[in-house]
Amino acid sequence: MRQYMLHIVLFLLTLLSTLFAGALQHGVNPFLEPGKIWVGLPFSVSLMAILLTHELSHYFASRKHHTKATLPYFIPAPSIIGTFGAFIKMKSPIVTRKALVDIGASGPIGGFIVALGVTIYGLMHSQVVELPPGEGGLILGDSIIFSLLSRVILGTPPEGKDVLLHPVAFAGWIGMFVTSMNLLPIGQLDGGHIAYALWGTKNHRRLSYTLATVLAVAGIARLYLYSDFFSSPFFDFLKRNLWEGWTIWAFLLFILGLDHPPIIYWEEPLSRGRKLIGWTALFIFILTFTPVPFRVI
Repeated sequence: MRQYMLHIVLFLLTLLSTLFAGALQHGVNPFLEPGKIWVGLPFSVSLMAILLTHELSHYFASRKHHTKATLPYFIPAPSIIGTFGAFIKMKSPIVTRKALVDIGASGPIGGFIVALGVTIYGLMHSQVVELPPGEGGLILGDSIIFSLLSRVILGTPPEGKDVLLHPVAFAGWIGMFVTSMNLLPIGQLDGGHIAYALWGTKNHRRLSYTLATVLAVAGIARLYLYSDFFSSPFFDFLKRNLWEGWTIWAFLLFILGLDHPPIIYWEEPLSRGRKLIGWTALFIFILTFTPVPFRVI
């Protein structure tokens, strides 16, 4: 039992911190009204379900292929979502391309399926509201799948109105954002595992360095565009479609490493089914990717 104590404590702390974040989204300050913290339960349970499904999918896929892995470590955080996510640690090498695809794709696919259900439920309880004139705020970007679901369920908001997301829909948005970040085909991210298994060392390395560089350039370019000097329809378009946060993300990826360690039995071929799983995961990346996740107006 002692070996699981850290996992349990971190899970409970993250459950509490996401519960706190969910309550704040309802306008409740749990420090002043501790008895009302439970209003944050729908957000907390939804987000924790997505993260738990993602990590346990990795864990059970690892066990299936006799790869040692830990149970999930959750990371509580004092943020608007209450967590920095979760992860498992691989304690032995992945030896085949088949195992690499299964382990890499299982988490994002499992998490995406739960996030999809959470998003649909949350959007059904969201509202189209008037935008207060002259007020700023944090605007969430849209991925292809989130935008499509929003239009099907809520329609296209008329001029001067926008969608006010229910906390459960916000949890679904976060789940899809996390899915897309993990599926970037770079380094040892889930998408990097899949790209390495599908295309090999040289192609993975070329893709990994190219995409990380593109992210860095896009983020740096957006920082420069804050100057009023850059004012034209073209530069306004770039300002709307570039995100400065990619600079930080690219920096972290370069620090963590963009190469992928070799697997032991490369010569074992991938079946058509495993290739289909890999391509399905990369298609989910396209559906969930958000070029500008956050924008302040």
